[in-house]
Amino acid sequence: MRRPTLEAVAARAGVSRATASRVVNGQTTVAPHIRDAVQRAIDELGYVPNSAARSLVTQRTDSVALVVSEPGTRVFSDDPMFSTAIRSASMELEAVNKQVVLMLASSAKSHARVERYISGGHVDGVMLISMHGADPLPAALSRLRVPVVSYGRPAVPVNIPFVDNDNVGGAEAGVRHLVESGRRRIATIAGPQDMIAGQDRLAGYRNVLRDSDRRSIVAVGDFTREAGAVAMRQLLGDDPGLDAVFVANDLMAIGALQSLRQAGRRVPDDVAVVGFDDIEAAKYTEPPLTTLRHPVAEQAAAMVGLLLNLFEGGPTDPVIMPTELVIRESA
Repeated sequence: MRRPTLEAVAARAGVSRATASRVVNGQTTVAPHIRDAVQRAIDELGYVPNSAARSLVTQRTDSVALVVSEPGTRVFSDDPMFSTAIRSASMELEAVNKQVVLMLASSAKSHARVERYISGGHVDGVMLISMHGADPLPAALSRLRVPVVSYGRPAVPVNIPFVDNDNVGGAEAGVRHLVESGRRRIATIAGPQDMIAGQDRLAGYRNVLRDSDRRSIVAVGDFTREAGAVAMRQLLGDDPGLDAVFVANDLMAIGALQSLRQAGRRVPDDVAVVGFDDIEAAKYTEPPLTTLRHPVAEQAAAMVGLLLNLFEGGPTDPVIMPTELVIRESA
């Protein structure tokens, strides 16, 4: 069978081809009864618009690039933050009939590839996830004047709308809980310092210790389980008497729990542990992990909302979502 044409739709509806085209392209200058007649013809014939031809008329691709500045080994490994954010953003975009194009950009070569693809007009907008301080994409995309939003406050001085959680306030709540529990020598395993989340959570830790007259004991990891295990061993070597640790994400906290167990330290009797994120696995560690919950799916959905606002010229004020301390047996 031949594919139904726009001309066939127009003939079935009793209108001109130009009128049928305006209805298909979503223009609002068509009377409601004519629009209904064209829509009935589309349904009866099973007409599907030619997306390439339609994009020439509307100057829209109905596609959005979701650019993650991490290697595939991180994005598709055991870190659930990426899968949750990607799934939530995809569902929100599908609900408004837009296609997601997932792109990974963790090297200079991949950055150039992403920039070429976007400058070629293949997408209507861009969502950035997991940006690092030296990431050239925010500035490059700003020069292209393509609508861009960010999951997380950008680390570079560019004017991009963003969604984030209260990293400083969340870290303060976690460390304050340790202080109020009577812990005296509280260390931290901070996140990477070329990322805003790593910087802000370290700042929150230091704020509380400064106010409580305790000294900072810091190791830095890269948000992976392995980095948490290595950093915990380093902290125990530097200060064997530490009695608590605030860890900048749950994956590193899980690695820290492993190192504490191997060192013969009981949690929380000898060392209390607080994480950040409240991933699903936090409920099932031994002991279950006290952590800061932040709404990853809701943040990703809000990021899509910001991008849709950009398309329509609506408000694009930053969205900062609160965190919640979830107390379990580790602290």
